[in-house]
Amino acid sequence: MTATHAPRRGLMLVISSPSGAGKTSLSRRLLVDHPELTVSVSWTTRAPRQGEIDGREYHFVAREAFDRMVEADGFLEWAEVHGNCYGSPRQPVLDALAAGQDVLFDIDWQGSRQITAAAGPDVERVFILPPSIEELRRRLYSRAQDTSEVIERRVAWAKNEIEHWREYDHVLVNEDFDQTYADLAHIYHAARLERKRNPWIDGLVQRLMDEQL
Repeated sequence: MTATHAPRRGLMLVISSPSGAGKTSLSRRLLVDHPELTVSVSWTTRAPRQGEIDGREYHFVAREAFDRMVEADGFLEWAEVHGNCYGSPRQPVLDALAAGQDVLFDIDWQGSRQITAAAGPDVERVFILPPSIEELRRRLYSRAQDTSEVIERRVAWAKNEIEHWREYDHVLVNEDFDQTYADLAHIYHAARLERKRNPWIDGLVQRLMDEQL
C-alpha cells in the first residue's frame, strides 16, 4: 500500500461562532470544495426556517424524541440554546472517523466542549469572531431570518459566546469572507496532515530504515 492511499483516521473539524459571524457560510463553502469532508447533521427541536430542508440543515424533531435520544446516550454532544435543543448523533460520527472520513461540526462552544471531552485527539477547533458587535447585528438583520426580538437576543448572547474563544485551537476574524475562508481551508489541510491522524507513517518510516544503503 502506497503512502498516497494509506489508511488514516478521520478528524472532527469543529467550527463555532456567535450567531451571524459566518460559521455556517464558511462551513458550506468548505464542504463544497472538499468532498472528503462530510457534515454532522444535528437534531434540533426548533422549527425549520424558510428554505431549510429536514435532513440537510438539521433533523427537525419533537422535544420528546430529542429527550429519548439524550436518555439513550445517543448524542456525542447536545445543548439547549435560545430555548431550543441541538445535538450531534454519536454513532454516525464514530463510524465515519473509523472509515477515515472527516466530519465537520457547525456548533456552539457548549457542543465543542463536550466533543473535546469525549474525543479530544480527534478534534480540531476553530472559532470565528465578527469584526464588531455592530457588524454582527447588521448581518443578522440583513439575512432576514428572525424577528427583531430574536436578533437582539442573539446579539446580547454573542458576548457570552465570545468569552469562550480561548478554548479553541484557532481563532479567525471574519472581516473579509474570502480571506477567512482561505485561512480556514489551510487549517483543515494542516490538520489532515498531523502525524497522530496518519498512523501509516510509522510503517513507512520503518521500511525506509530497513532499506539497504
